[in-house]
Amino acid sequence: MSVKNAQPNFSPSQVSEIMKRLYNLTASGIRPLPSYDDQNLYVAPTEGGEYVLKIMNSEDSKNPTIIELQTHAMSFLYQNGLPAQTAVPTTSGQLMSLEEIDCGYGCQKYLVRLLTYLSGVTISKVPFTPKLLYETGRTAARMDEVLQKMVHPHLSILERENFIWSLSNVCLLEEYMSVLDGDPLQEVVKSVIDQYKNSVIPRRSNFRKCINHGDFNDLNILVQPDDNHGYKISGILDFADMNIGYYINELAITIMYMMIEHPDPIAVGGPVLAGWESVFPLNKDEKDCLYVLVLSRFCQSLVMARYSVMLHPENEEYLMTTSRKGVKILQKVWELGKENVEKFWFDHAAQLGV
Repeated sequence: MSVKNAQPNFSPSQVSEIMKRLYNLTASGIRPLPSYDDQNLYVAPTEGGEYVLKIMNSEDSKNPTIIELQTHAMSFLYQNGLPAQTAVPTTSGQLMSLEEIDCGYGCQKYLVRLLTYLSGVTISKVPFTPKLLYETGRTAARMDEVLQKMVHPHLSILERENFIWSLSNVCLLEEYMSVLDGDPLQEVVKSVIDQYKNSVIPRRSNFRKCINHGDFNDLNILVQPDDNHGYKISGILDFADMNIGYYINELAITIMYMMIEHPDPIAVGGPVLAGWESVFPLNKDEKDCLYVLVLSRFCQSLVMARYSVMLHPENEEYLMTTSRKGVKILQKVWELGKENVEKFWFDHAAQLGV
């Protein structure tokens, strides 16, 4: 975000007032939930039920059409059997409301939605068994297949040509490289971007296009215990990074974030890939670019985390969660090289039934 104080910080009394005025609910229990640049709050009203009040940052709140589209996508996934949140209408029947409030930075406008609460814990808090990783890959592929069938009058706004988090826009990172000045990591990131230019961009015409969730990470996936002493996916969160991209982008993003939480990061690729290909098999060019796209997502995450800490130093602990582990993993995967990593991933996936 370009504005330092764009992230909302509503007080409990402001949250209670909004809940009563917009939804006629009395907020008795309120607690904060993690968020990158919005404000998410768990709310338990005295009238019953559990909800998440999502308050968009003031920059994204200037684009209500894309927020409405994200809300529509969540509902569409839910209708098609995937565990996404849905928006609760206000007393006047609206799925979101633009609120002008001073929460410490002067009066600014924030888009507010009340979403259904999905039970479970983030996948980052449970053991990453091959079975759960397989299910994660399968769910990511199912999600993109469903989203590709979605109809909406404003789908074109998901093109997002200059969206820094799209894996189609990796070259935009070059504008932020100064945040790595003096860090040996800068040379690795530059090399990955060069590989992206030389090996991914020329093959992109053979990638299958789709709508990406774009941020299928370890904090945006909820799990619950299943009947076999393991875990099943119970929730998909945060559609703020949705963009028109490619199926292979979603797979690369999913593998990268699962690697962050695994004690043996390289071992993640096989089960996630196997789960993905049980729904949507890759073509030759997609397979050939997977390694570089995974590395590219590491670079996006690390560079933008450093940049965001410059804007929001008070949020450093949350912003740098991925970065601390990611630096070592990126260096290891880079040193192992494309041939070794891909052979391990694809051989392992084949053993799991692909």
